[in-house]
Amino acid sequence: MPFTKTEFRGLLIFEPVVHGDSRGYFYESYNESTFKQEGLNYTWVQDNQSSSSYGVIRGLHFQTPPHAQTKLIRVLSGKILDVVVDIRKGSPTYGKVFSVELSAENKKQLLVPKGFAHGFAVLSETAEVLYKCDVLYHKPSELGILYADPALQINWGVPVNQAIVSDKDKILPCLAEFDSPFEYGAY
Repeated sequence: MPFTKTEFRGLLIFEPVVHGDSRGYFYESYNESTFKQEGLNYTWVQDNQSSSSYGVIRGLHFQTPPHAQTKLIRVLSGKILDVVVDIRKGSPTYGKVFSVELSAENKKQLLVPKGFAHGFAVLSETAEVLYKCDVLYHKPSELGILYADPALQINWGVPVNQAIVSDKDKILPCLAEFDSPFEYGAY
């Protein structure tokens, strides 16, 4: 199967089979049957796409229950460092960070289940990111964790003096200041 498990329960790397020749390539970026064979039964209800320049850091974002989202993230052009933090109370990996490079070249995707804070940093000149969500966006449920939380020690792959971060993301709480509404095993 094209899925690689991580040490974080439910967090998977999806590597589709790419068929390439002299004309270019073709691959199925999503196939419901492939996911169902892995026991992944999601109904995707919203696609989001962003375009960002080098040094942009977006995150660490999530929506609270009952509007929590599972996301399937991929890069259409460029390269990002995709980062998640487990915020599920009782999880053996609570507060731990996972990161993976996603790019248009490697075509890897990251399946981020509910209970993770998610963000990314743009490592190329520009990057276009597309992600599927299983729950619609709900602004009142939107929260986040500070991308620069010293306890998390995230290396975003971008020099601090070149990081471009929204004002909203600069004032998010640190993980220690946050009472997570997510319980391990609830999703």
